[in-house]
Amino acid sequence: MIIQFNADNNLTVHEEFNNKLTKHITDKLKRFSEQITRIEVHLSDINGSKQGQDDKKCLLEARLENRQPVAVNAIGKTYEVAVDDAVDKLRSMLDTIIGRLQNY
Repeated sequence: MIIQFNADNNLTVHEEFNNKLTKHITDKLKRFSEQITRIEVHLSDINGSKQGQDDKKCLLEARLENRQPVAVNAIGKTYEVAVDDAVDKLRSMLDTIIGRLQNY
């Protein structure tokens, strides 16, 4: 499973932050690692350089083997919160999709 980070102009993803998020995403989606070929993480700040509550956005796009990509997004106070919420949503979606495939 490859994890690729993309960020808007308001954020620079440093190696330490990248490694922390990569480990978090990998750990939470470990059971789907055989079905996921790539995850794209898009981080952005909704308000740009202005301050605001819940203005950090994370969009996760998962590329599944032999399936169309699926995407979820979440907004949070920090990038970590937004990523964590988005990963939880993605995990739930993958449970549904892969559960349906196993039933057929």
